[in-house]
Amino acid sequence: MILFASTITLSAFLLFLVQPIIAKQILPWFGGSAAVWTTCMVFFQLTLLAGYFYSDLLIRHASPRRQAIVHTVLLLVSLALLPIAPSEALKPVDASDPVGRILLLLALTIGLPYLMLSTTGPLVQAWFSRRYQGGQVYRLYALSNVASMLALVAYPPLIEPNATGRLQSWGWSAAYALFALMAIGSAWAGARRLPVAAGGGQAPDTPDDAPAAGQTGASTSGATPIDTDAAAPGWRAQAAWLGLSALGSVLLLAITTHITQNVASIPFLWVLPLALYLITFIMCFDGDGWYKRRLVVPLAGLLALLMLLALSWRPRLDPLWPPAIERSLLPLSQAVPLFALGLFVCCLFCHGELVARKPAPRHLTRFYLMVSLGGAVGGLLVGLAAPVALSWYWELPAALVLVTLLAVLMARGPMRLVAAAALCAAVVAVHDYAGYVREDGVAIARNFYGTLRVKATAPDSDPNAVWRLLHGVITHGEQYRDPKRRTMTTTYYGESSGVGRSILALRAAEPNRGQKVGLIGLGVGTLATYGRAGDEYRIYELNPLVLDWARRHFSYLPDSKAKIETPLGDARLVLEKESPQGLDLLAVDAFSSDSIPVHLLTREAAQVYRRHVRDDGAIAIHISNRYLDLKGVVRQMADALGWKAMLVLDDPPESSHLYRTDWVVITANERLIRTLREQADAQELPAPAGRRPWTDDYNNLFEVLK
Repeated sequence: MILFASTITLSAFLLFLVQPIIAKQILPWFGGSAAVWTTCMVFFQLTLLAGYFYSDLLIRHASPRRQAIVHTVLLLVSLALLPIAPSEALKPVDASDPVGRILLLLALTIGLPYLMLSTTGPLVQAWFSRRYQGGQVYRLYALSNVASMLALVAYPPLIEPNATGRLQSWGWSAAYALFALMAIGSAWAGARRLPVAAGGGQAPDTPDDAPAAGQTGASTSGATPIDTDAAAPGWRAQAAWLGLSALGSVLLLAITTHITQNVASIPFLWVLPLALYLITFIMCFDGDGWYKRRLVVPLAGLLALLMLLALSWRPRLDPLWPPAIERSLLPLSQAVPLFALGLFVCCLFCHGELVARKPAPRHLTRFYLMVSLGGAVGGLLVGLAAPVALSWYWELPAALVLVTLLAVLMARGPMRLVAAAALCAAVVAVHDYAGYVREDGVAIARNFYGTLRVKATAPDSDPNAVWRLLHGVITHGEQYRDPKRRTMTTTYYGESSGVGRSILALRAAEPNRGQKVGLIGLGVGTLATYGRAGDEYRIYELNPLVLDWARRHFSYLPDSKAKIETPLGDARLVLEKESPQGLDLLAVDAFSSDSIPVHLLTREAAQVYRRHVRDDGAIAIHISNRYLDLKGVVRQMADALGWKAMLVLDDPPESSHLYRTDWVVITANERLIRTLREQADAQELPAPAGRRPWTDDYNNLFEVLK
């Protein structure tokens, strides 16, 4: 029994530990987008489904001895794929939709090991059920979820800050080798049954070619039959398993996307929702005492309604609200707890009802297969179908309305009236949310990298009217509609900003030479207003839709007098492949909402930038952020180059068309440093004490949280 429990525990721990390990390694290759994690989750769920399908076939159609042989061979083959490390040959070569490449990369890197881990739960439980008749097999499922949660909880605070990516890969691979040996032992132990003897003890082992559990209703040596009378579950029961599992999966991924798209695509914010999701599995599968239908059903309906209301929450008359942020965003200190609690209760509802419908152990592999299929269906809907079919994140409000509908159907007595009222309010909230999304809308679209909107602040006839580009809820540039004001620099790029002052100061030093400027992150192309005849502006953009809209809905690029080049793809990868560009200035402004692409802030990234910047040039990095203090990180980038890091704070008047910004200018040009000190009161950033520099193999976002 210890062998079975240990095998399940280790496999579940490794199954979920590898998820943040591998996702973090490939995140820089695809622009640091939060959608990378969602796509990884789709792969994990599909592979889990394949593992459960394999387990169901093996248990139903192979004798115990053949089960052990087949599983042993596959486990040994999987060892040949260690250690897990994505191949450099699989890096993206262009900016086309990366979903297929991510799935292929994961399949080639961890496909078979992950498949073998995913089979362990149902197979070992089936072997346990066969060997120890009457054992509480569903407790093993709860145990596996405990181990999974421990892996997730341990990664952000313990593993990620203290181990490089290479060490994580090798450590995981060594533990997987140990698991493979334990799984082989479990397979052969499960091939021999310990039937109950007439005197109440265990009888001797039965022959190796005895029927597998679930193949016949008879047992040998006078053993008690295994679930002989358990009827096969019908299609209604299986549909309920699939639907409840799919709803929980949609809630998990949709809420994770909602939380991460405006903060950072980092393991901590991946792990929090997934850990809560797993806790509900643990509570529900550990017995009948945790799930209280009378309490959970109305609470799930209430929290679903509150989350819907939070989506369209619009504060009024708040002069402190940053102009760069849409006035519908609930503050982080309130949003994360609300959506975390809501996810927990709604998933407890789904999984409680799921477990209430579980079959006898004879049919557990089919049950787990349908549960896994539901999880995969939910992942496919959110990760693959929604970005193609929907122009906004409509899957989250749809799932929340469905929860309130189920609450109405499940509620009894007076609570049904309360649940029905909540459903009506939920429909009204969705209608209000849809109105907010489309309010003053010029265009709206969605792709792998997120949602984009162009909004008009007033009719074009109004001299103060602007069109504004938003990624999620964060402004990524705006332009006046009045032809007389169209060439004005706006938002983060005014002449008093760090990047504006640097461009003008470098130009003043050599006024008769054409200036060459690079920009990582296009926005609407505002920086191109600084371009003169003879200048070159090379703008690196990851999202093809941003480039299309910057040309279609805004005129900064076509109106610029400079020569404009716009290479598509992740800037870091493009710059690595290019010959030195001889830039006077390279501006880095590639945050998606407040989510930061960590791979653009590492020591190696600084060396890539330096190769393209002149000796007397500068690197300007935009670090304005609501949640993260990046000054120390950028100072360490400057230290890696032997240059100085000057902080330029710009706080224009509220009536201005400019936003408050924090730029850090990295340079060895003493004349530029002196100009920034005199004109902008710029200060050199102090070295962060006791912090390890960020590299491609190491970063720690916990230490930079505000």
